[in-house]
Amino acid sequence: MTPSRPGGGPTSSVRAWRPRVPGVAEVLHARFAQHAYPMHVHDAWTLLVVDDGAVRYELGRREHGTPRDTVTLLPPQVPHNGAPASREGFRKRVVYLDGTWLDPGLVGAAVDAPDLVDAPLRRRVGLLHDALARPGDELEAESRLALVAERLHARLRPGGAGESAAAPPPRGLAADLRDLLDERLVEGVALGAAGALLGAHPTHLVRAFSRRFGIPPHQYLVTRRVDRARGLLLDGRPPAEAAAAAGFADQAHLTRHFRRVLGTTPARFAASGRPAAGPPVPRRPVRRPAGT
Repeated sequence: MTPSRPGGGPTSSVRAWRPRVPGVAEVLHARFAQHAYPMHVHDAWTLLVVDDGAVRYELGRREHGTPRDTVTLLPPQVPHNGAPASREGFRKRVVYLDGTWLDPGLVGAAVDAPDLVDAPLRRRVGLLHDALARPGDELEAESRLALVAERLHARLRPGGAGESAAAPPPRGLAADLRDLLDERLVEGVALGAAGALLGAHPTHLVRAFSRRFGIPPHQYLVTRRVDRARGLLLDGRPPAEAAAAAGFADQAHLTRHFRRVLGTTPARFAASGRPAAGPPVPRRPVRRPAGT
């Protein structure tokens, strides 16, 4: 049942956990009534299904949508945002996958066509979420994930999964700055220092990065730090420690950006935990022999 505000409208809720399944960085189940994601990036593939409502988002400088019959795959390191397509909001389930399960050569195809209308794929993703929600079923979840990855490869590379990956795009100043920001994610780097290292004026760096990736360098760095903090929180680190380890000035600094990106606080996110596996099985009373 969808939670409601006193006025009758839906509220927001977030539940996140990190299962012991190779390739899965995070699982997120969320309901958002009004929250709009700003432009942000992940270092993982985002596999998304919307169960109620719909999401409008921008990826690769183009508008997209996620009706209920689609599976959406957002590639790593490509900025995107997201907002409810109606005032009823949306309910979604997300699996964040690391690079071990999907070919980096699929990034271009995912940017061109992130929303896949594919009933078998949608069914496989649903079964994957069912397994991920049950403690002890990690082997089933890994098997389900393999079938999902197989279907994604088939859809995004019609020539077959054995086809060689497309050649990577030529590198440039923007990509060099992105690598530098990733290398110095926690300690950060001043634009002047980055310009000296890369041989470019700071203003040119900002313009080149924003033109290439659709997001300014400082916003890229903040959202990557939020991603780092999410993982630390799911590993059990307290918000204050996660803030420092992810490069934020303090817990308040992390909370401000975390709430803006994810619509909840670090503490609530960390406490959301794994979905319940169901009520415990009642124990049968032990019968003792008479006279004992």
